[in-house]
Amino acid sequence: MKTAFLGAVALVALLAAAPATPKPGATVHIRDDAFTPATITVRAGDSVTFVNDDDDAHTVTADDSSWDSEGLNQGEKWTHAFAKAGTIKYHCTVHPFMHGSVIVKAVT
Repeated sequence: MKTAFLGAVALVALLAAAPATPKPGATVHIRDDAFTPATITVRAGDSVTFVNDDDDAHTVTADDSSWDSEGLNQGEKWTHAFAKAGTIKYHCTVHPFMHGSVIVKAVT
């Protein structure tokens, strides 16, 4: 009986110490001088990870300059959390023809 009780206490302590489940997110790949997918939808509070799968350096820069990944070389990634609802357009400062958008839906 005492062993079962101690086991239960240990389990509760372990669960209390476990890290919080991360918020769901999404991934945008950069390849062939394009953001893939070019438009992505997430919920407010979610993060998007941008992964440079291209052999050129790229940036992920908000059109309103509110955030910027700076240069991402091949194989590098950068994550940004989107706190509020809205549509955020972004581009690559190295290749201005590259555009994308993140649609952030309000959490209901």
